[in-house]
Amino acid sequence: MRKEPRLHFTDEERADPALEKPIRKADRAAAKADKAQAKISKKQVRQKTVDPKTGKVTTKLVLEDKKKPPSKLSHAVRDAPGDAVLGKLHKEIRETEQDNVGVESAHKSEETAETGVRLVREGYRSHNLKPYRKAAQAEQKLEKANVNALYQKSLRENPQLTSNPFSRWQQKQTIKKEYAAAKRAGNTANTAKKTGKAAKTVKEKAQQAGAFVMRHKKGFLLVGAIFLLICLLLNTMSSCSMMAQSIGSAISGSTYPSDDPELVAVEADYAARETALQAEIDNIESSHPGYDEYRYDLDMIGHDPHELAAYLSAVLQGYTQSSAQGELERVFSAQYTLTLTEEIQIRTYTDEDGDTHEYEYRILHVKLESRPISSLATELLTPEQLEMYQVYRQTLGNKPLIFGGGSTNTSDSESLDGVEFVNGTRPGNPELVELAKRQVGNVGGQPYWSWYGFNSRVEWCACFVSWCYGQMGLSEPRFAACQSQGIPWFQSHGQWGARGYDNLAPGDAIFFDWNLDGRADHVGIVIGTDGSRVYTVEGNSGDACKIRSYDVNYECIKGYGLMNW
Repeated sequence: MRKEPRLHFTDEERADPALEKPIRKADRAAAKADKAQAKISKKQVRQKTVDPKTGKVTTKLVLEDKKKPPSKLSHAVRDAPGDAVLGKLHKEIRETEQDNVGVESAHKSEETAETGVRLVREGYRSHNLKPYRKAAQAEQKLEKANVNALYQKSLRENPQLTSNPFSRWQQKQTIKKEYAAAKRAGNTANTAKKTGKAAKTVKEKAQQAGAFVMRHKKGFLLVGAIFLLICLLLNTMSSCSMMAQSIGSAISGSTYPSDDPELVAVEADYAARETALQAEIDNIESSHPGYDEYRYDLDMIGHDPHELAAYLSAVLQGYTQSSAQGELERVFSAQYTLTLTEEIQIRTYTDEDGDTHEYEYRILHVKLESRPISSLATELLTPEQLEMYQVYRQTLGNKPLIFGGGSTNTSDSESLDGVEFVNGTRPGNPELVELAKRQVGNVGGQPYWSWYGFNSRVEWCACFVSWCYGQMGLSEPRFAACQSQGIPWFQSHGQWGARGYDNLAPGDAIFFDWNLDGRADHVGIVIGTDGSRVYTVEGNSGDACKIRSYDVNYECIKGYGLMNW
């Protein structure tokens, strides 16, 4: 193992404040290296001495100054005979192990034992080499401390080099080379002198380089300007790339992670649960007969599809119709609570003879408590999930119309001046149409979605249609989603007409499929038709109530919900 030079410094150098710290570090590193070297065991040799008087020969062990080398082959040479025997034994066992399963087992056991022996050998060898590793590490640290001390010394002797970063770097590299050369030559006494000469050489080269630059300063300025321009362009491209990546990450992180068909299918499953709950309430009197009175205290049945999608996305990330069923049941049970309570009152009546009689008067109280999904989120979600839920709610998962929520048409409301409507055989409800037309100009839909029961804005075209029907005293149809709630109601009641239906009436519902994927995205109220165009009042058309018109054969018209008045 080659030892690092132990540098010697003068008293003047040790007293210099600029050199005091690096010299102290070099001395400390040298002390640690000497200590590590001392822990390496010395080589033992037999030494014979002859007594000149008696001629008697005496043999004794002495420790030489030369360190005992850590031979890499000692263990292999020592174990070679045993390994040869084991190898031959393995060969013989393998030749017969096919005929004897027990031999195979014994062979495996033997190999396991041999592995243990080898691990012990390696551990023993690693333990013996530990002092050498410690010494090598100490010598490396000493080399680093020596180079730094010589570098600081050269800076003190050549202060003009400290102002030029390139000169400092070049000077340090030169010192490292001279130090390594002096160490290889074994001339440790002249190491500091040689590095000092190297520093002077660096000084001279730096001065020559400076003079060359001054003679050609225009050329260097031009090259520098071109270099800065290239750096600026690369930095701009890098910034644009990072910006694009950031925007892409933001969009990706705020988009529903599930596939569109799965989102729609899960929404339909939840709406089906609500439909079943409504049917259960509607049939209470037939499923629980025998009561004298039924008293109802019912909250709204309905939900914001985007609230449900945001909740499920925060909990399940990407989900499918099958994987979401358990969480759907959990949310549904938390959102709706239906309780039936029986009350028996003892009442009296007086008969014709004036006698008083008591009887039981049975009352069934039907109570439905409903909570919006947004209020459940704060209770059921972890802080991290709640944060993701809020992101999805703000962005609507970057899919605002996936559940049927409106029209992106931001043009002005149309005029009905000069339009002559063609009356069909169905009377319709002109009063409802006049009510709907008076809503034209509303922006944001707050009266309609809050009436429906939502405490924040949703895609409100269906809420607007339901509100108009509700103002006419109708409890049905009532829906907040076009495809999963609105169309199924009309179809299940036999009140559906496909695109091209020619007996429209004022007040019918008109459904649109903007991207022609077979699912309704928007709904409005029919004002009437002039035979070639159908005129409508729509909520959430560019986030406002507006009058629109379409060709009666317009391909995005999915169909009509036919109202019976």
